[in-house]
Amino acid sequence: QVQLVESGGGLVQAGGSLRLSCAASGRTFSSYAMGWFRQVPGKEREFVASIRRSGINTYYSDSVKGRFTVSRDNAKNTVYLQMNSLKSEDTAVYYCAASQSTAWPTYRSSLYAYWGQGTQVTVSS
Repeated sequence: QVQLVESGGGLVQAGGSLRLSCAASGRTFSSYAMGWFRQVPGKEREFVASIRRSGINTYYSDSVKGRFTVSRDNAKNTVYLQMNSLKSEDTAVYYCAASQSTAWPTYRSSLYAYWGQGTQVTVSS
């Protein structure tokens, strides 16, 4: 089992940047594929990005490709989401999640068993 805690959210102007972090407890962090999702009230949770256990392979939704970068540091049990060129439509609660699935790319939320509590990102236009 793994516990996840996100941080780094906040208020930023359009065109700005933020870096989200997700710290995981436990000694088996490197055995999980990690993902980032986001959700706006009244809408379905949306896939943003995922990264494989080794950190070599990443996958992004079309809406963030070229602007967001997911990375991980297995020695620190942490996954990151660097968000650049932010737009007002990026405003959402962002969640990190851990998956033991070997499927790739891991973009379906149903493949993720563990979730953080979320961190709010607000982009003002």
